[in-house]
Amino acid sequence: MPDTASPPVGRPLYTAEERARRDRSVWTVVQGVLAPLQLLAFLVSVWLVLSFLQSGQGETAATVSIVVKTLFLYAIMVTGAIWEKEIFGVWLFAPSFFWEDVVSMVVIALHTAYLYAFLSGTLGVREQLLLALVAYATYVINALQFFYKLRLARRQPSIASSSSLDLTTGSSATRTWVTEP
Repeated sequence: MPDTASPPVGRPLYTAEERARRDRSVWTVVQGVLAPLQLLAFLVSVWLVLSFLQSGQGETAATVSIVVKTLFLYAIMVTGAIWEKEIFGVWLFAPSFFWEDVVSMVVIALHTAYLYAFLSGTLGVREQLLLALVAYATYVINALQFFYKLRLARRQPSIASSSSLDLTTGSSATRTWVTEP
């Protein structure tokens, strides 16, 4: 039977210094504003795209909504890279957010492929919108990854099961652990 009292393998999501930088960074606020706006743009766009695919009406609205959603994605990715540099010292692929960044690259590639198809006309409207839906599916996966990390970050100071006792001070240190990529 495994020893459930032993700490998980990995590193904390944030060190104390990283958490302090995160908490005082303006980019944390920017991400906190852009993320729900992007989610709202996504929800509106999904509805418009599906409505067009079902009825054949509203092509312009669906297209504009995808472009707006994509612009939000680019904004959140650029500011997110700045945030990651400020908090972790690297522009992308910090160990705590490695897999989120990998999937984000796929999301960006698919959204960019949509923009290319739209601007170049290499795909018909229906195929463009289907490509946008594929991009949106990867966005959902990526958003779920980030929601999970947000949940971990909020729980980090209160997880008693992963606490360790510092024998020199007698204080308890609590960490949320993530697996290295």
